[in-house]
Order: sequence, then C-alpha cells, then structure tokens
Amino acid sequence: MKIPGIHHVTAIASDAQRNLDFYTQVLGLRLVKLTVNFDDPGTYHFYFGDEAGRPGTILTFFPWAGARPGRHGSGETAAVSFAVPSLAGWAKRLPATQTGTRFGQDYLSFADPDGMAVELVETGGSGTAIIGFHGVTLAETRQDATAKLLTEVFGYELAATDENRFRYVGSAGNTVDLLIQPELRRGFQGAGTVHHVAFRAETDEIQSAWLLDLANKGYQTTPILDRQYFHSIYFREPGGVLFEIATDPPGFATDETLATLGTHLKLPPWLEPRRAEIEATVPKLELPTYA
Repeated sequence: MKIPGIHHVTAIASDAQRNLDFYTQVLGLRLVKLTVNFDDPGTYHFYFGDEAGRPGTILTFFPWAGARPGRHGSGETAAVSFAVPSLAGWAKRLPATQTGTRFGQDYLSFADPDGMAVELVETGGSGTAIIGFHGVTLAETRQDATAKLLTEVFGYELAATDENRFRYVGSAGNTVDLLIQPELRRGFQGAGTVHHVAFRAETDEIQSAWLLDLANKGYQTTPILDRQYFHSIYFREPGGVLFEIATDPPGFATDETLATLGTHLKLPPWLEPRRAEIEATVPKLELPTYA
C-alpha cells in the first residue's frame, strides 16, 4: 500500500471571524463545511477548500476564542504549503511576505493572523488561485525514524535534499519536507500552530488495512473514529507530529448540496439534540457570500 497524499491539515486559531475572513476573503478558499469540534462542541470547526471540498485541498481550523499562542519548535508542522499556478499579484494581497526558490520552484511565505506559517508555491500554468496542497514542512531534531515511516510505510520517495531540508514526495505529488534542526527546542500547540496532518485513504477498507499495518509495525493508533465526513485514525510519527489517516468518503456533500456547502451550521446526529445550546454558545458569524 502507498499513501497517495495529504487529505487535510487541521490548525488552531484564536478568533473565529478573523480566521474565516482571512482564508475566504484573502486566500480565496471556500468555506465548505461549518460545524463544531466533535470533542468540544462549544467550538467551531471550519473546513476551507476548493469549490467541491475535495481531499487534498482542505485546511481546517479549531478557532478557540482567546487561545494562547503556540510555540513553534520540534515535533510541530513548521509550514503549510499551497500550490498556485502563478504567484503574480499575491504579494500585494498578503501581509508581510518573503520570497525565494526551493528545489527549482518559486515560493512566497507569510504568516496568517495567528502567526501560522503559510507558503504559496508556484507550480506553473494559467491563473493564480490556490489549487490544493503542495505539502507540509515538519520540524524535526532527527531524520531517520520519520524518514523510515515516510518511505518504508507510506511509500513516499526521497526526491531532493538541500542542507538540512529533505523532501519526500507521494504518488499524488504532495510533498513532506523534513527540516532537521537538532538544537531546536520542543514546540507546543496553541493558536497559530498545526494540530495534525491527515493523509488519504481512498476507502474504508484501505484505512482498515492501514490500521492493521501500523499496529503490526509498532505504532500506537486510535480506533477508527467517525468524523461524519470521513473516518479517522490518529497516531504520532516518531518526531512527535500528530498524523491522521482519513478516508475520502463519504465527503462533504452528505448533508448539503455542492451549491450550499458551508452555508449552515451542520451537526452530527449525536449532537443535533443539543443544537439550541450549541448555537447559543458559539460566536455569531458573518458568513461569506458567493455570487
């Protein structure tokens, strides 16, 4: 088996409306699902992605009001990268940016309103809109054990190196960069940090096979959890980053049409009896409108 690529990335924010406005109005992503954190239903869970909410395009957030900033360090995702055909015009739309070239591709990096590092990587073609994930960068103090997971378990291949950066590529083209910094202090989660990185399993049967395979290789995984729009298992990779394997089905159009994705607060059946309580608890939002 091989992991084809990234399913979604989930991060932490501190202000719901600010986070919503930035990712929809500035980055141009679509709010494809408005729901709550199933483990903490007093908090929203935003899903941003392309028009159809396809796996490989989804960046999600838990916006905990007043969340303290996290600390960037080892055992954390150092940057989330999106692919764009062209970088033209992006620097004018964004807060302070830095530009550079990495492995032959031009990129632009910036911080979101909570300080999370985001990159846009130019992949060629027409247009400037985000088309999905390019990859993630993991901050690690050593390479070997995480590299073994990526290559011998996930089926990624080492594609390029540049000093202390090692790039691994999956079959769908998504990248995982290991940024090796032995002296780096341990990070901790909070606003502006990534909570977990989720990788794709095309079916429930494939996910079940991954669960067995990971257990046989000594990884401590959760049981399969129902996240309403996909099913999930979680485990920590050797460097400490929380990984998830999430299924492609059933997808985000199970309780809304494609045209109405993200327009109403959706709750799973087990939380629906608490709707009045939840709606009274979460902040009021001004949702984006689409022509």
